[in-house]
Amino acid sequence: MNPRTHFRLVVLYVLVAALLLVLIGRMWALQVLEGEHYRAVAAENRTRDIVVPATRGMILDDRGRPLVRNRSALVVSVDRTTLSRQKDGGQTVLKRLAAVLGTSQDEMSKRIRLCGPGIKRPCWPGSPYQPIPVEDHVDPKRALQIMERQEDFPGITAQVQAVRDYPEPEGARPAQLLGYLQPVTQDELDKRKGLKVTGYSGVDLVGRDGLEAQYDSVLSGEPGFRKVLVDSQGRVTGTAQEQPPTAGSNLVTSIDAGVQGAAENALKHAIDGAHKQGRPADAGAAVVMDVRTGRMIAMASYPTYDPGIWTGGISQDEYDALLGKKQGEPLISRVTQGQFAPGSTFKISSVSAAVKDGNSLSGTYDCPGSYNVGNRAFRNFEGEELGAMSLHTALVKSCDTIFYRFAYQEWQRDGGMKPKKNPSDPMVKMARNYGFGARTGVDLPSESEGRIPDRGWKKNFWDVTKAANCKGAKEGYPEVAKTDPARAAYLKAVATENCTEGYVWRPGDAANFSVGQGDVLVTPLQLVRAYSAVANGGKLLTPRLGVAVVRPDGSIVRRIDAPPARKVPVDGKVLKYIRESLAEVPKSGTAAGAFTGFDFKRVDVGGKTGTAEVYGKQDTSWFASFGPVDKPRFAVVAMVSQGGQGAQTSAPAVREIWEAMYGTKDRKAILQDGRLPSELPRMPAEGTAP
Repeated sequence: MNPRTHFRLVVLYVLVAALLLVLIGRMWALQVLEGEHYRAVAAENRTRDIVVPATRGMILDDRGRPLVRNRSALVVSVDRTTLSRQKDGGQTVLKRLAAVLGTSQDEMSKRIRLCGPGIKRPCWPGSPYQPIPVEDHVDPKRALQIMERQEDFPGITAQVQAVRDYPEPEGARPAQLLGYLQPVTQDELDKRKGLKVTGYSGVDLVGRDGLEAQYDSVLSGEPGFRKVLVDSQGRVTGTAQEQPPTAGSNLVTSIDAGVQGAAENALKHAIDGAHKQGRPADAGAAVVMDVRTGRMIAMASYPTYDPGIWTGGISQDEYDALLGKKQGEPLISRVTQGQFAPGSTFKISSVSAAVKDGNSLSGTYDCPGSYNVGNRAFRNFEGEELGAMSLHTALVKSCDTIFYRFAYQEWQRDGGMKPKKNPSDPMVKMARNYGFGARTGVDLPSESEGRIPDRGWKKNFWDVTKAANCKGAKEGYPEVAKTDPARAAYLKAVATENCTEGYVWRPGDAANFSVGQGDVLVTPLQLVRAYSAVANGGKLLTPRLGVAVVRPDGSIVRRIDAPPARKVPVDGKVLKYIRESLAEVPKSGTAAGAFTGFDFKRVDVGGKTGTAEVYGKQDTSWFASFGPVDKPRFAVVAMVSQGGQGAQTSAPAVREIWEAMYGTKDRKAILQDGRLPSELPRMPAEGTAP
């Protein structure tokens, strides 16, 4: 053999031997050194991890009646990620699914598209990586078709889930109070690293408003997980490992469903009555508070809506109706977010300030038909002249001119148009002491602050509006002048004044403030809290809805206590004087007509009417009350925007609520002797409602 050929053969043998050694070494490494790892990877190809949803806790009233519970529903969901891996982007699968569900492919595509600017509902507002529910009332036969032919429906699931149900006990339907659920967004998933996506669309929801949002962490529970075995088609063949979920806790509230239903009915009756009299009556609120504890017993808002509208998705028309002004923005709670001028109901604060500022509680004061504040005459309601009277009668008859005088004299002592360095502003300070102009701290999100204007606020407002006012002063309002020359001239005069001296706290500002007019704004919740302070001797309580967090088995997780009350700086004798004065309003004062025939022996009620003027609109109607007068338990307030006089619209609503709570000779009382439950209720049966 040629030596060169022999050498080449030897080199080839060596190379082959080396390759065999490398191959054998790699096989040994894979099977021995890394064998455990690859066995686990192989096992994962035939298993799937599923996060098992926890049943969300119920929201209960003070007697254990569910305001929100769960019901079972068969839900079909679509996994966008799985569909996107299909050759046609999943269009064939969607077409098959639409045929089974009895809808169109176009409608199905709309339901799984992601919400964004310019995208109308239906669309998916949650994470793109969550299964998207497309039908939550599926016929079992149709669901079975999907599950038995999984190879034709990759990425489609049909499973029984718990969805929110609103049973409306005693007719109670506090939609704004309860809030609603919406899918968790991708931003929330990114921010909350521990938040698990379950793979079940019905549980990847978070509270967006009301109690659902405030107590989301305790209501949602903790999901479990299940490791299942699957075949090549992705069908489940068995369970390898399982950890059960922990159900969410129930929230016991202080809301009484009976009183809540009565408040909602009374408010609706008042608004319907105002409509019959030709008034717009476009919004309203009715609220009941326990003056001893700060617990909220009822919170009704108008207009309202069906909270079940969120379950299973919401159409664009339905969504627009919830937010649109044409329908009255029913998503907004008028109790906590509505801000309105309080009118004469505000006089409890003004009387307290006037007495604290040195005016005698036992003095006699003249009540003329009008009173000159600076160079402008401020009139009594309808210009009525009532003569000399006490502060007691001033509250009973609701004399405005006495309060104008108090405010004007205080303004003058503070320096008038050139105020002292540290003006006393007794009425402004007292209003803040009563809790106006600040959030109450109620355990609900999105509470409004209201507004208590003062010199600082006036200056800030002037800074913002100066350019527009100066433009109006220079150019006038030609568009308005075309139809209303007188109004255009008035607007130009006001703009001229505001342009040059709009930052000044004028005597008219002080006078309007004293009777809850001008730039003063309060929420119904702030007002009922203030009247509770008058009723209970000066304790300004923090409103609370949550009473306790309770597990489904009835064991208590925690009780929900309110922060300590702070004291309103008003002498107890003054508060007693105010209570005694207000006790006469429904009997012989401005609300006597509304309370004709009322059984004061059953429950003695005191209160105050309020009729607040609003430029360009009809008056805001108020009635604020407390009772029983001798041992107050509750404060009740009603408000109707553009409802007319307080005595005509809101006072009858408040009367209806008191009669519902304490009963009449022809009607059984909701609260026997005005008593509320003293113990936590027993928990309703676990599980979803049928």
